[in-house]
Amino acid sequence: MTLTEDPCDAVLVSPMLVRLVAERATGALLRDTGTLYLVDGQVVHAESPAAPGLEVLLTASGRVRPEGWQRAVDQAGPRGRVGRFLVESGQVAGGELELCHLGALHDAAFFALAPGKGPTRFRYGAVHWIGPVRPVTAHALAREASRRRELLDRIWPHPELDTAPVVPVSDRPGLPVTVRQRALLAAVDGVRTPGAIARLLGRPAFHTMVDVRRLAAVGAVETPLAPTPAETVPVWVARACAEAAQPSDETLLRRLRDALEAMP
Repeated sequence: MTLTEDPCDAVLVSPMLVRLVAERATGALLRDTGTLYLVDGQVVHAESPAAPGLEVLLTASGRVRPEGWQRAVDQAGPRGRVGRFLVESGQVAGGELELCHLGALHDAAFFALAPGKGPTRFRYGAVHWIGPVRPVTAHALAREASRRRELLDRIWPHPELDTAPVVPVSDRPGLPVTVRQRALLAAVDGVRTPGAIARLLGRPAFHTMVDVRRLAAVGAVETPLAPTPAETVPVWVARACAEAAQPSDETLLRRLRDALEAMP
């Protein structure tokens, strides 16, 4: 199955990634939205400024103690075997690490595969210090990212919620809120964004965005107003100004007056 076999994938995958998969390349694909690490054309890890890393998910949940994580990074990081060290030292079971890593990978890839504004670069041979856990095809990542984007829009089609500070609505008692969502609401202060709340609670960023959109849909948090389009200068004003670039201010004023008088 090719990477772009599904048309929905094409909008989420850079042409460079398509080529790298075909080449079975190894290295790091660097984008302003995040980084994908490839080994033989498969994605083995992902990072994004918008998503908590694997270390946050493991330590905040209590699966790994912070000092145990730091010991793994110090001793096995230079050899690119942090994941293997965590398992061999008994800090986490192999299957549990795979599940947590897969969750962190998809969470970061959701952002890394999103359309960006900066250039895309590839650093051949670069490897991540977490080491091999379980690779995922770029096709599977793209399909999952597309599914997640569609899910968010079905819940509450207001993407501005994903990056804006979460503001609670205090005068709506009796709303259907789950225990998980109550914990999220307890972290809402009108300043923290969904990403900041995800890091604070040690949860995946995407799951936090889902909860925020669901809370907005039932009226528990405010939905930010869409940006107001900037006012544009009327064509006749722009034309008068262009024509009056050289003449005196008096000439410009006369032309503006004539244009105003000519308006119906």
